[in-house]
Amino acid sequence: MGEFTFLYRGGDRAATPEGRQKQMEKWMAWFREIGEKGHVKDPGHPLERTGKIVQGKPIAVNDGPFAEVKDVIGGYTLIEASDLAQAAEIAKGCPILEAGGAVEVRPVMKM
Repeated sequence: MGEFTFLYRGGDRAATPEGRQKQMEKWMAWFREIGEKGHVKDPGHPLERTGKIVQGKPIAVNDGPFAEVKDVIGGYTLIEASDLAQAAEIAKGCPILEAGGAVEVRPVMKM
């Protein structure tokens, strides 16, 4: 088994409390399903849509993270899967896809 990080990008946030509740229920059901199969190593956390970018020479600190909402990483999860193909297959069930978002699947480098 290898470790993979799911980075959740974009996705429309529901406008109503009822819509947000339904989205949360879908996320919890999906996490429960993949957790019962032994794939969730660390559920991670959702991230705020604000932040700072620290980069360059000379070092500069700017508001961030990105100009395009579709590019903002909204959260992450650490997954265990046999390989990248299985990790990508697991990501196909993510509720963010229904909301127009994306899941970036990245192998964790062994050090």
